[in-house]
Amino acid sequence: MPPVEVSAREAEVLAAVGRHLTNVQIAHRLHISVRTVESHVSSLLRKYGVPDRRALAILAAQERTGEEDRPMAGLPAARTSFVGRAAELAEIEAAIGTARLVTLLGPGGAGKSRLAAVAAAASRHGGAFVDLVPVRGGFVAQAVAAALGVTESPRTPLEAGIAERLGRRRALLVLDNCEHLLDAAAGFADRILAACPGTRILATSRERLGVPGERIVRVGPLSSDAEALFADRARAADPDFTADPGTLAEICARLDGMPLAIELAAARSAALGAAGVLAALDDRLRLLAGGRGRDERHRSLRAVLGWSHDLLDAEERELFRRLAVFAGDFDLGAVCAVTAAPGTGSAMPLPGAAADVLGRLVDKSLVVKAAAGRWRLLETVRDFAAERLAQSGEHEDLRRRHLLWASRTATALAEALDAPHRTPDHPAAPRAADERCAPDAAAGFDVVAGDLRVALERAPADAGEIAHRLARALGRLAYARRFQAEAYGHFLEAAERAASPAEAARDLRSAADCAHVVPTGGDRHFALLRSSADRSRAGGDAAGEAATLAAAVVTTARNPGWYTVPHGELRRLLERAEAAGADGGPAVAAWLAAARAWLASPEPYSADRALAEEAVTAARAAGDPVLVSAALDATISAALREGRLRDAARGARDRLALLARLPEHDPRCAAEIVDIFHVAANCATAAGDLPAALAAGRRALADDLLGGQYFLSTNTVVLPLALSGAFDEVLRHAAAALESWRRAGGPGGGMMRPVAVGPALVHGLRGERAEYLAWRERASGAAGGQVFDHAALTGFVDARVAVHTGRLDAAADLVAALFDDRTLYRGYAHAAGAELAAVAGLPGAAERVAAAESAAAENAWAAACLARTRGRLNGDRDELASAAEQWERIGARFERATTLALLPGRAAEGRAELAALGCL
Repeated sequence: MPPVEVSAREAEVLAAVGRHLTNVQIAHRLHISVRTVESHVSSLLRKYGVPDRRALAILAAQERTGEEDRPMAGLPAARTSFVGRAAELAEIEAAIGTARLVTLLGPGGAGKSRLAAVAAAASRHGGAFVDLVPVRGGFVAQAVAAALGVTESPRTPLEAGIAERLGRRRALLVLDNCEHLLDAAAGFADRILAACPGTRILATSRERLGVPGERIVRVGPLSSDAEALFADRARAADPDFTADPGTLAEICARLDGMPLAIELAAARSAALGAAGVLAALDDRLRLLAGGRGRDERHRSLRAVLGWSHDLLDAEERELFRRLAVFAGDFDLGAVCAVTAAPGTGSAMPLPGAAADVLGRLVDKSLVVKAAAGRWRLLETVRDFAAERLAQSGEHEDLRRRHLLWASRTATALAEALDAPHRTPDHPAAPRAADERCAPDAAAGFDVVAGDLRVALERAPADAGEIAHRLARALGRLAYARRFQAEAYGHFLEAAERAASPAEAARDLRSAADCAHVVPTGGDRHFALLRSSADRSRAGGDAAGEAATLAAAVVTTARNPGWYTVPHGELRRLLERAEAAGADGGPAVAAWLAAARAWLASPEPYSADRALAEEAVTAARAAGDPVLVSAALDATISAALREGRLRDAARGARDRLALLARLPEHDPRCAAEIVDIFHVAANCATAAGDLPAALAAGRRALADDLLGGQYFLSTNTVVLPLALSGAFDEVLRHAAAALESWRRAGGPGGGMMRPVAVGPALVHGLRGERAEYLAWRERASGAAGGQVFDHAALTGFVDARVAVHTGRLDAAADLVAALFDDRTLYRGYAHAAGAELAAVAGLPGAAERVAAAESAAAENAWAAACLARTRGRLNGDRDELASAAEQWERIGARFERATTLALLPGRAAEGRAELAALGCL
């Protein structure tokens, strides 16, 4: 790729996108507004000519490394030297070259994780190293997504987002410690390998995953390198360490060459010397010699673990076993909060004491440093510590303390999402998530997510408000992290654990908000809102009942095709809401006003104009941007149904300004955020305002809420790009969108229509008939009852292709069909039909031009097209020149070139431009 000129600020944003930061996180780090970040991302997409944020992140990573190799996310930093295993590394490299799933198979303590990390670092693949130790069965995808920086998007499952990120490029996923998640890990691996042909998976496990095509690399004891490992670790503890080679060989033989056992024993060499270590091991191994059926390597590891444990003092033993309550790594605050079991008389919660004992356990290799200020137990060591904890009788007390810590930690992180702030672009407007706290909250969640999930999973049914607060906070954090399906499940659990109907109603409302943006279906969303309203009524909250019922009415009326709720049932719900909310306050009044506006007509997406204006007034009085957005959408609907396309486009631009006030971490705002982008781009397109349509569409592509659902976010930008003459960009977007749609399972064929119209037009104008027909087939279909129904545009595409290529044999039938169009896109259809009639010499062509004037009055593209048609019919140079100027104002490069080609004196200029577009 040739060098691209970017500003210093754009370079900073590009680097941050390459690190998979969200727009809010980038804004926080660079001290700019989220809107400014969106603008820079849109600019970078244009300058680099890449279709989406994912491609921009890959490009940024390549620029950072200066080569095609990409960094491995999540790769653990080496804290000690790596000794031996040259043969295994060579075998792994060869296996990854020929098999797509390679599993390092061996017992606990054999060094599989370290070997996988070294192999991954040496590979020429980008990807991620994912530690599954703190993960439970339902959250493998979340762990991988967190490592890759993937977020879930509306109606796009998380695994589809992961597959979208990996794509077809070369990538390596390391799934470390799969043995407690065999079914979940195997299923995930199988699906990702099927969706991503360039991806390889390197797993570590004590058992096979059992996926077809799995290649096994066995990881056993060290042989000739065992003594070198012992000596290296012993010198780390005592730089003056020396030992007789025979003694070292004997120690390693006693330990069966198991790396973890060797490291634990070597940590004792500073105090005991090699001979002392050997003598102590002999004693310990004799005690375990009578066990039956025990793997000899496991026996030696348990021996050295038991010996290391016996050498601890009482304080060290106490903390060691209690650390087993953590599923992942932990910091000093967590240790102090959790590990002082009630009734034991322990003084452990003092930070100084805890830090001192932790340090001693690190010195003895029983605890390892995970990151700055964090520690962890290796899985095998944790298993041993858990046995000791179970024997101590402290197990239940520690779990209760762990649950309390998890609840408080999750609640604090969730509250950090709400800290208000102001942005430079909107100094008086509170923004979605605090640019100081929200990124920290998301990062903090990633660190402790495993423990928070485990705490909730094992919380008993009678855990009360502590577990309820944890479930609710996890729902909020998971949503902010864009794990929307997980958030949905947590809110449902919170509703089950709620102590009162009012609290359950609140949680069910949050679950319903999540259901609106996850693939559960509209009827499920509607049922949850009904359940929430019923709980509000049971709890005596009439205002909550009224607001929720009215919200159900509004959402259902605004989204035709997603619900199967009859209009009569919605009327009955509105009557119930009005009865309950008579004295409900400004917010309830605003919801009721919006519901009345949207139910004035049984037609889908059809609000009453006067009632919509009343709803806007009520919403602004309530001061809730979600309500204001829903009410403004009603005014837009009324304008569209009355044919006032320019008014609708202006209203949609007003809604765009609300984005600065809609919290991106709050699920109740997600539907509005998605709809604002969708309606703004489509209204501008319907009015022929291509620059405004492109601006809104590019913002949608740059938004991190929408970016993962590529085939949906792209549908707002491909058509205006095609109409603007950005043909190569259209085809890049279309190819990526089609791949994304297929990877997501091809949901709802209609979802590809808005995307398909653009490439059909491009291929048709370029004379590429086979491709034109293929994309036209994807674009066609029966009308779906949607206001922005792109199926109608296939006839427009046929007309433009017929005029440009001279294939006029079906012109009469096509013109008649185009003038039957009564959709929002009739301006395009009527104007293109009139020009086709003129070019084909059909009788009544002038009358067709006159008939198209009313639709063209609301569509800038159609107005320019009719000017050109009048110029063709009448040989009027002024009309042609006027048309060329109009095309230039709306950025329609192909149409301007076509018009110039008709003007004497400028025909050569027009033909040269058409040739540059591949259309001559």
